[in-house]
Amino acid sequence: MTKTGTTTWRLDRRINLSVLLQLMVLASMILASWVNLQRQLDLLQHDVSTLLQSQKEFQQKLETLSERSLSHEYRLQLIEKGRNG
Repeated sequence: MTKTGTTTWRLDRRINLSVLLQLMVLASMILASWVNLQRQLDLLQHDVSTLLQSQKEFQQKLETLSERSLSHEYRLQLIEKGRNG
């Protein structure tokens, strides 16, 4: 009877170690996925920041071009008035 009890205990211990090992592997995979996700989010944040900076620069260039266009339009009107007037 002692022999059967010992065999059962060893079997339970092996199953418990197997489950524990599987849980550890699962936990390490979850942790690795989390770290990878954080890295991807950092890269995305950097890309979005760069995109926003580029958009601001582009907006400033558009404003400058708009001001120049308006200035040239007024000059052209003055020149046309000078020729016709």
